[in-house]
Amino acid sequence: MPAHEAFRRKDLVASLADSVAREAEGLGELKFMHVCGTHERSVNAFGLRSLLPPNLKIVAGPGCPVCVCPVPELLAARSLALRPGATLASFGDMLGVPMPGGSLLEARREGASLRLVYSAADALALARADRGREIIFLSVGFETTTAPTAALLASLEREAVPNFSVLSANRLVPEALRVLLEGRRLGPEGSAAPPIDGLILPGHVAAIVGSEAFRFLARDFGLPCVVAGFEPVDLLEALRDLIAQKRGGRAELGNGYSRAVRPEGNLKAKALMAKVYEVRDAEWRGLGFLPGTGLALRPEFAAYDASSKYRDALPRGRGAEDREPAVEDSGCLCSSVILGRAEPEDCPRFGSSCAPGDPFGPCMVSEEGTCRIRFDFGGAA
Repeated sequence: MPAHEAFRRKDLVASLADSVAREAEGLGELKFMHVCGTHERSVNAFGLRSLLPPNLKIVAGPGCPVCVCPVPELLAARSLALRPGATLASFGDMLGVPMPGGSLLEARREGASLRLVYSAADALALARADRGREIIFLSVGFETTTAPTAALLASLEREAVPNFSVLSANRLVPEALRVLLEGRRLGPEGSAAPPIDGLILPGHVAAIVGSEAFRFLARDFGLPCVVAGFEPVDLLEALRDLIAQKRGGRAELGNGYSRAVRPEGNLKAKALMAKVYEVRDAEWRGLGFLPGTGLALRPEFAAYDASSKYRDALPRGRGAEDREPAVEDSGCLCSSVILGRAEPEDCPRFGSSCAPGDPFGPCMVSEEGTCRIRFDFGGAA
């Protein structure tokens, strides 16, 4: 970026921050939540919290798919990685997630075969290149990564690749927000008022599902909400919109990322997802079972469904070995951080017995995890 452009953007950010501060005057304590790891990284990278007035707080919600992937699905992935003649292909940040018995990376000592990939297409390329080896793609993510995986699986109707399959651990963001708000689980416990004052919505998820997929937040829960992009200007404009709604006693759906997000979303992507996946109840690590928030491959794609193809080899049910490693007396606050009830710095393990090189909880692993981001940037910013 040319120097004059950088200075101009800096001036714009400062001007917007001043505007946000003026708008927030006299409104008491305000708490706005985002549900996106990329938003949290942007907030820290640009030091946005340091620009906000004392009565305005941005908190991070359940915006990291790696953090909420539950132990049973991780155990299933490890079981498949240990299967003779099979290789588990995974995004890199999944490999170090702690679970009972050790992470996927640690399972390599037991003979697990792992390959780091950046997409389902990469995993499919591995399967095509070595037809004698089973390639199982661990599909973790929200709608943003689910859509391209759906497109790839739909394309396999024209080409059989029998040594390729997908272990689906995909989750749905709008449905999860609905369930969590209905149970009054976002924000501080025991609050008689709405625990948060508004939501900053994830631009990349909204680019797939459309801004209208989030309208229920304003309509059904009276929450101001704004779809936001990832630049500091995007986030500050979203905050200004949310504050204006609070000041005016309104609860509306705003779209501050219209350059990428349409009201109806990406119709082709949504059609492919509906064709390939069906909605199911799903467990979220640290949050429990959330009805209607997961995705399973439809029966028509059973040939590529690892949970069906390898059913007899997968762990059955839940036992003591499936318990969270970070609960009760452990001191880990990952679940509270995911729900916006605690900051990473509140955790006694943060930066000491839990750090990126040796994570204790899942929030410290992925670059979208709140604890990892705060560690990378030296604490709240």
